[in-house]
Amino acid sequence: MNRYVYGLLVILTTALMGSSFAVGKMGLAYASPLLLAAVRFISAGLIMALIVRILKRTIPRTRGVWFKIMMIGFFQTAGVMGCIFLSLRTITAGESSILTFINPLLVVVFGTIFIRIKYNLYQWTGVFLGFIGVFITMGGQLGFKIGTLLGFLSAVSFAISTLLVKSWGRMVDTWVLSAYQMLFGGLFLLISSFLLEKPFFIVSSDSLVILSWLSIMSSIVQFAVWYYLLQKGDPGKTSSFLFLAPFFGVLSGWLLLEEQLKTYIIIGGLFILIGIFLVNGTTQYNRFKRKRGKNTVVQQYTRL
Repeated sequence: MNRYVYGLLVILTTALMGSSFAVGKMGLAYASPLLLAAVRFISAGLIMALIVRILKRTIPRTRGVWFKIMMIGFFQTAGVMGCIFLSLRTITAGESSILTFINPLLVVVFGTIFIRIKYNLYQWTGVFLGFIGVFITMGGQLGFKIGTLLGFLSAVSFAISTLLVKSWGRMVDTWVLSAYQMLFGGLFLLISSFLLEKPFFIVSSDSLVILSWLSIMSSIVQFAVWYYLLQKGDPGKTSSFLFLAPFFGVLSGWLLLEEQLKTYIIIGGLFILIGIFLVNGTTQYNRFKRKRGKNTVVQQYTRL
């Protein structure tokens, strides 16, 4: 692939990832958090499900596989996006995006504890710097807002879904998995909306534009471009560019919502981005891994 085209597509998909936080916060003026997330992903899931049917992708035939898709949807879409949209009520879009994208740091921790994956010094250094960055981003305080906790829980859920995809992802066509995990996750969010909040959705031209952007641009187009890049380029190299997503989250919050770019948030964000870059590995480490032949890194944490 032409490197300029590759670069533009990387910027497009990470900008869509990051900007969804600010656009989502704008949507909270017209809908309750869980219902907005539910409608977004049910719409996107239905559209993608139709696309995979038209393209005649392989559909699972066993209940066990469908259950695994449902579990991935529970953590990847319902858990991550539910916590994100709820967090946006009390913290900024920039803070929420930074907290959510610490998930690769948590993948290292959870992968070591639960599935005995081995990581190298670069990656553990990245985890250490990343958590320092989280502490700085929160102003160096221990008295967090509820939105802070929810933002952190979104990263926890993201990390769990990553490990589930690593274990189960090969059983299902990537596009089918993406479509139906969004649909299942959206249904979980819809149920949660009626159980945990007073759902409302104000139908207006503005709310429909926001919903369309979140469903089409920030879900379907974002996933399509991301999967295209993973297929056409090196997955590890491509994944390393995800550190741009929280940058665009902070930038879009500043541009669209006039959120203040506080110095400690910028410094903390830089620590987190450096940590994520180290966790994704370096060229030298990739060569080392090939020579040793060990399974030492989870690089496709963004497969969904």
